Amino acid sequence: MRILWLITGFVFLGLGVLGALMPVLPTTVFLLVAAGCFARSSPRLHGWLVGHPVFGPPILNWQLHGAISHGAKRLAVGTMAVVFATSVVFGLPWVVLAAQGLLMGVGAAFILTRPDGPSA
Repeated sequence: MRILWLITGFVFLGLGVLGALMPVLPTTVFLLVAAGCFARSSPRLHGWLVGHPVFGPPILNWQLHGAISHGAKRLAVGTMAVVFATSVVFGLPWVVLAAQGLLMGVGAAFILTRPDGPSA
C-alpha cells in the first residue's frame, strides 16, 4: 500500500508543479493531496514538501489552521474571474457558462470563507 501512496503523491506533486506554471490548474490543492500521500508513504518526502520555501507555507497554513492566505485567495478568485470572462468572450454556450459559473461560484465561496491564517 505504501508504494501506491508514494506513486499517487508523485502524480499530485507533478500536477501541483504544472499548476504553478499554468494558471488554469490549481496548485495548492494538488500539493495538499501530495503532502497527504507522502505523509502516509515517505516521511522524508513529506518533510521536504512542507519544508519547501515556495510550496511549504501554504501547505502548513492549511494543515495547521485550515487557512488560505489573503494573496492566494485573491489569485484564485481572480483567476476564476479571468477564465469565466474568457469563456464569455469565446462565446461558449449558455449551459456551459451556467455550469462553469455555478462551480466557480461554489469554489470561490469556499475559498473566501476560509480564514487568512496567522500571517494575516
